[in-house]
Amino acid sequence: MGRITATLLLIVGLAACQPDDTPPSRAEVMQNAGDNRVAKALFGAAPRPSAQSPAALGGYSQGCQAGAVELPETGPTWQAMRLSRNRNWAQPVTVDYVQDLSRFAATLPGWEGIYVGDLSQPRGGPMLTGHASHQTGLDADIWMLPPNRLNLSRAERESISSISMQRASGAYVNSGWTPQHEALIRAAASDPRTARIFVFAGAKVEMCRNATGDRSWLNKVRPWYGHHYHFHVRLNCPRGDATCVDQAPPPPGDGCAEAQEWVNNIISPPPPRPRDPSAPAPTPRGELTMASLPGQCLAVLNAD
Repeated sequence: MGRITATLLLIVGLAACQPDDTPPSRAEVMQNAGDNRVAKALFGAAPRPSAQSPAALGGYSQGCQAGAVELPETGPTWQAMRLSRNRNWAQPVTVDYVQDLSRFAATLPGWEGIYVGDLSQPRGGPMLTGHASHQTGLDADIWMLPPNRLNLSRAERESISSISMQRASGAYVNSGWTPQHEALIRAAASDPRTARIFVFAGAKVEMCRNATGDRSWLNKVRPWYGHHYHFHVRLNCPRGDATCVDQAPPPPGDGCAEAQEWVNNIISPPPPRPRDPSAPAPTPRGELTMASLPGQCLAVLNAD
C-alpha cells in the first residue's frame, strides 16, 4: 500500500463525518489537542474538498479550509498552472476574485488574461512543499508572465515558467516590467476584498515613482522576498466568517518609504548585528502538527 493511500485511509477512519452546518462543540474543537501528527502529510494527501459549508479556519499560515471550490482549470480569461500540484482550490470569494481580475487583465494590451499559480490545497492546511501560507483558501499567486494564449495543454502548464521582473537582486525592475504590470497590480490592490499584495521591493518603489492621483492602493502593496516571478494576493476574511483570523492591517500611509528602505538595504546591506552570546539560540520553527491548527481542521479532514 502506498504512503498516500495509507494516509487517506487513516484520515477517513479517524472519526465520523461532520454535518455540513453543525457548529463544532467544545469537545470537537479540542479533540486534536496533543495530536502530534505532521499536518502537511494529511492535508497534502486529501484529493478533494470537504463536503461542508465554505469557511476559512484559522490564519493564513496556520489553518485550513472547509467547503472549498475549484478554480476551473481553464476559463475565457485565465488558466490554472501546475495542475499536478492540485492547488487550484480556494474559498468562493477567492475564485470569484481571480476571475474578476482575469477579466480586467484581458483588457490590457498584450495580455489575454492571467496565468494563475497556487491557490490552496483542496482542504487547505500546510503544503507538502513551498508556501508557509495559502492555508485558508484566501491566497492566490498571479504569474508575471503575460499570457498570449490560453489553450495550454496540461503538459505545457507543467513545463512553461513565468518570468522574473527583478534586477539587482530585487532592487529594481528589469526591462520586462511594463505599465500593464503596474495596472494589473493596481487593480488587484484597489479591490476592497484585498488585504495585501506581496511583490519584490523594486517593483513597489517603481510603482510609488509612477503612481498619480489616488495613491491609497499603494498601502496594500507590500515588499516581500521572492515575489518577482509572481505577485501574491491575500484577501480579507469573508464577512461573517467567524472562524477566520485576519492579518493585522498594514501601517497607515502608502508604504513607499519602507519599500525604499528595503531597496537601500539590498544595495548596501547593513552590517550583521553581533549576537549576544548569553542569549539563547533562536528556536527553528518546526513542522505544524494537527495540535497547532484550529480544532475544526480535524473535522475538515474527516468530512466526506
